[in-house]
Amino acid sequence: MDRVKRFLPLIVLAAVIAVIFGMGWNRYLSLDTLREHGADFRAFTADNYLISLVILMALFAILTASVVPGVFFVTITAGYLFGPWVGGVATSIAATLGALIVYGVARTALGASLREKAERDDGLMQKVCAAIDKDTFWYVLASRLAVVVPFHMINIAAGVMAVRLTPYSIATVVGLLPAHTIYCWIGARLNTLLANDPDPDFQALFGQFWAPMLGVFVLAVVLPFALKGLQALLGGRAKAG
Repeated sequence: MDRVKRFLPLIVLAAVIAVIFGMGWNRYLSLDTLREHGADFRAFTADNYLISLVILMALFAILTASVVPGVFFVTITAGYLFGPWVGGVATSIAATLGALIVYGVARTALGASLREKAERDDGLMQKVCAAIDKDTFWYVLASRLAVVVPFHMINIAAGVMAVRLTPYSIATVVGLLPAHTIYCWIGARLNTLLANDPDPDFQALFGQFWAPMLGVFVLAVVLPFALKGLQALLGGRAKAG
């Protein structure tokens, strides 16, 4: 019975993934869906704002936990429907909920075996686990900003190490917020562009967004180094004190 309880979260998650791919729902995670049904989505959101926000956050959390490709397009849709600020905050929180689901699965079903494997191996997982265990908040924050390691590897490693949820969750929300706000700003701009041209060339369209994409690049490359320097400075002051 204990073994069933241990693997139940993993079984449920695997079943959700199987249903999503089995039903072909992953095919709807594209800008074509927004182009074809965007007006209907906006009309529904206008009449059912809070319900729409809850549905989007639940969908985002499930898709994030299910490791389904295309969640980026849901972020764009959030900006299209709710604007950069509400959309950015909502998707950052929802992504964190999805990350916590993976954390829980790794901790309950896979924690013991993965921890043994990580301790035996000298690969990326072992390094990620050691870094997270040493300084959860700063490492998770820098990794979320920089996307230097796969999103779910951080979640799995955190579950394996059973890190404290408070710094892990706060660092995830804060680390995801800047990029998600930029993506949602792009989605908000699509609302105006689609109103003027219902059938745009999306590849050419995204060429217009070089400035916000440059902002994502800065987040991914420059800011983590700045955070590392700040961490070292604070650590030096703490030792001096």
